[in-house]
Amino acid sequence: MGASGGFPIDLILFGMIAAFLVLRLKSILGKRTGFERPPQPQFQAREASAAIDPSQAAAGPVPTATAETRVIPDPASALGQTLTAMAAIDRGFSPGAFLDGVEKAFQIIVKAFAAGDRAALQPLLGHDTWQAFDQAITDREKTGETHITDVKSLHGISIDAAELKGTVASITTRIVSDQVNMTHGASGQVITGTDAVTEITDIWTFERDLAQPSPIWHLVAARSA
Repeated sequence: MGASGGFPIDLILFGMIAAFLVLRLKSILGKRTGFERPPQPQFQAREASAAIDPSQAAAGPVPTATAETRVIPDPASALGQTLTAMAAIDRGFSPGAFLDGVEKAFQIIVKAFAAGDRAALQPLLGHDTWQAFDQAITDREKTGETHITDVKSLHGISIDAAELKGTVASITTRIVSDQVNMTHGASGQVITGTDAVTEITDIWTFERDLAQPSPIWHLVAARSA
């Protein structure tokens, strides 16, 4: 998340979505700006699906979080029991697979947003989130600005909170990464940001009706800690 923006899926349909991503948009490129860093908006949304192949979105290898950096709540904890209740409704749900999807979502959205790739973003975002992203991209286009985000490494992905209301599940995740964020003006000058690597902590909340056949989680809120 860059100093110039705040933003932020539909959480990628874990293994299935990865395949769908490859089929939908193979040649996406570019980077993104951060969630919730002024003047970019803060987002809340409900609908989404997958659209791009994250491996095509950046030059060089895509950084991934290791098993040691993925924090899954103790099943005996209150948080763990909520996740267990979710799995009782949807037998295909597991916290580990969920975090896999979060990582894919992170890679895709940040790069597509910075690249201004609406075709990649719209299927991933709910109505309100899409409007916020679209407006932020439009504002950049009007001023001739371009944004660059390079995710250098992922330090950790964890589940911070979970809530189950009937069959509607909500999970809040914490993503810690090293990034380079810069916004350039029409003449190429740096308006905000720097080429220095900065550690960023993003808080993303996803929602899904577990009783519905679609396994896609929807991004409903995103901010920077």
